[in-house]
Amino acid sequence: IATVIGTVACIAMTGMKRRAKSILMGITNIPMLNADIVTGISLMLLYISLGIKFGMGTILLSHITFNIPRMKQLNVSTYEAALDLGSSPLHAFFRVVFPDLLPGILSGFLMAFTMSLDDFIITHFTKGVGVDTLSTKIYTEIKKGIKPEMYALSSLIFVTVLTLLILINLSPADKKKSEA
Repeated sequence: IATVIGTVACIAMTGMKRRAKSILMGITNIPMLNADIVTGISLMLLYISLGIKFGMGTILLSHITFNIPRMKQLNVSTYEAALDLGSSPLHAFFRVVFPDLLPGILSGFLMAFTMSLDDFIITHFTKGVGVDTLSTKIYTEIKKGIKPEMYALSSLIFVTVLTLLILINLSPADKKKSEA
């Protein structure tokens, strides 16, 4: 959800004036500049004041809040060139703009996923009773004593990340770039 919102915001920001864009970028950077504990307590107090019941919904809203990716790399000139060459706006978007944004969208998604998976503090303050995410479950289990399941889980995460890194570093796009 955060990736979709970030992508739409990136596209919308291309039509903004410089001052409005700077203000919006400053506002979206606030969650990154705040300490996690400040963000967690602030969101908890917001949910309490609004009367929102804690649960998976509050965790989801909190993670969306601090995980919206920020992209600055959209080049409007390529879109306008496609329109000048006779392309429809929809066709120009999917054939020119979207492929241009795709690396940023994927990296934003992976960053948001990683930050969400890792976040304990904000989740701890915004989760309800009986609701656990991976980080809060691991914390609870470690307080009781490390079980073999935690070793297995850590091994799975390590092997998955290692495999992804190997696949990314051996991708054909990198080989073509190094040969050129």
